[in-house]
Amino acid sequence: MSDTAIPSGPRKPPITAVGPIAWARTNLFSGWLSTAVTLAMGYLLVKFALSFIDWAFVNAIWSVPSNAQGPQTQACRDLRGSGACWAVIGEKHRFMLFGTYPYEQHWRPALACVLFVALYVISAMRRFWRWELALIWVGMLTAIGVLMWGGVFGLSYVPQERWGGLPITLILATFGLAFAFPLSILVALGRRSSLPAIKVLCVLYVELIRGVPLISLLFMASVMFPLFLPEGMNIDKLLRAQIAIILFAGAYLAEVVRGGLQSLPKGQYEAADAMGLSFWQKTGLIIMPQALRMVIPPLVNTFIGFFKDTSLVLIIGIFDLLTAGKTAIVEPAWQGFGVEVYVFVGSIYLVFCYAMSKYSRGLEAELNRHRRR
Repeated sequence: MSDTAIPSGPRKPPITAVGPIAWARTNLFSGWLSTAVTLAMGYLLVKFALSFIDWAFVNAIWSVPSNAQGPQTQACRDLRGSGACWAVIGEKHRFMLFGTYPYEQHWRPALACVLFVALYVISAMRRFWRWELALIWVGMLTAIGVLMWGGVFGLSYVPQERWGGLPITLILATFGLAFAFPLSILVALGRRSSLPAIKVLCVLYVELIRGVPLISLLFMASVMFPLFLPEGMNIDKLLRAQIAIILFAGAYLAEVVRGGLQSLPKGQYEAADAMGLSFWQKTGLIIMPQALRMVIPPLVNTFIGFFKDTSLVLIIGIFDLLTAGKTAIVEPAWQGFGVEVYVFVGSIYLVFCYAMSKYSRGLEAELNRHRRR
């Protein structure tokens, strides 16, 4: 018989509790300090939530009467900040969403926004990740261009100077990221190239673009670039801003892609070479899919950042969603109700950014499912 002493007294049962109560006990109330912090944070969150509910719903004004001089906003001003004046959204939502686009033609940019969202949804479905997806993009973008410009099929022509609001934001973000992503892949591969000329060119491009803020590139595209064009030749301001955004996004995305390429073990490259694959076969079938899968979080984080950075085009006179929201409250009757406008505009940005973040988490989990087996 072993001389090891058997512990006496009652023994604690193993922790087998699961569910929200067990999670809260482990993560929120594991000790006196954790409990104190949890209670303090809970008190502040509840206090803020109650105040926000009072401001946004209980004391809010949803509509105001109008007369020949315009909306009567005195009822909103009498609140003195104790309640929201959502009447400004009902009165100005069309201008915020579509800018100075002709009022009777607002169905066209509205339908263009629906097509953009449908294009995002289709592109997110893996069963559509075939060459036919390129045809869908071409068809959708052609339809959006026809809707926005008009001039065909009985639609009146609307110049780009009249575009604004949400369609401008979606156009800049969609085309910017759609063209910047393949550019970033080529630049990332070029930075790892064994040809000195290509490598130096890609390094200079990345370092020069990342060394200046986006505002500088937008100013150069809007003010300086036309000075180098032949006399009588002019490129649309929206196109110049789009090119600046593409170049800027491509430089940042190239570094993300290059990080994914460097994280792959050398054995992957050697195995591809042993199979006798060409450079492009090795890159397209083995290297690049693994590299992109490993950098999904930073890629999507960069996408979200550039989606919001499209608001910087206001400095060159392009009416994106945020600029249209600011302009909507220039009218004296609605001055002083900027918080409601910014909440409305911010909610739209939140919906798109959260959708990208949510999709990226699901895609990352699906692509890395084999690692958990």
